Amino acid sequence: MASQRRLTLTLTHYFRSLLSSSPPPPPSLIKSQTLTLRSLHLSTLKNPHSNSILPLYQHQPIDPPRCRHFSSRPSGSSGDDDEDDENEEDGEYEEEEEEDDDDEGDESCNGSVKKFGASGKSEEEKANEAADIGYRVIGPLDPSERPFKPWEPVFAVVQIGSHQFKVSNGDSIFTERLKFCDVNDKLILNKVLMLGSKSQTIIGRPILPEAIVHAVVEEHALDAKVIIFKKKRRKNYRRTKGHRQELTKLRITDIQGVEKSEDVAIAA
Repeated sequence: MASQRRLTLTLTHYFRSLLSSSPPPPPSLIKSQTLTLRSLHLSTLKNPHSNSILPLYQHQPIDPPRCRHFSSRPSGSSGDDDEDDENEEDGEYEEEEEEDDDDEGDESCNGSVKKFGASGKSEEEKANEAADIGYRVIGPLDPSERPFKPWEPVFAVVQIGSHQFKVSNGDSIFTERLKFCDVNDKLILNKVLMLGSKSQTIIGRPILPEAIVHAVVEEHALDAKVIIFKKKRRKNYRRTKGHRQELTKLRITDIQGVEKSEDVAIAA
């Protein structure tokens, strides 16, 4: 320990003398320092597990870290790697071309090509999904068309999605956002559970296949904001979120499939 302290003191004095404007130390001092360094080096070689300080000349400089971009390639890459990458890319292109050929063959075998919209679904898939919800899109409403009729004492219970509504012609209802339909589109509500008038009442098992309810899409809107607050006691956990449900406003225009008494019809 004493030798280590002497070494550190001599080194500090030597570096201070170099930094200061004083003349360099005499050669005798430098020679004694080199002898002490060599002795320490020999002692560390004999006993590598000792806690002695390694001499300064054994420490090699560490290279600074290199900054490399993700798009850059290593500097040591050879031309063979480039050729391999080109071959792999060519193979990928060949595989894609083969898949395209297979798709063309399938289309030629079927004889018909499915038309896919912006959502990535064909017209048949859209129609099936809408039928599962409980409606069918007919088309846009013409400006010269007058779908609204005088009010009639007839009601129907329809199911749209997982909700049921009791409606009459002229009523407006808000449902969850209906896909594949725009504003001013005419719809047919298929899932009619019940029909009723002053003369008769028809109950479905569970639906009435011959009953039809016509509607028009008036607008797509957002419901009022609902605050969702979560909290865990003594955990410093609080989360506040807001949600606005997307809705579709439908206007019922006509109900078909039940006898209507024309005497009590009132003009709207």
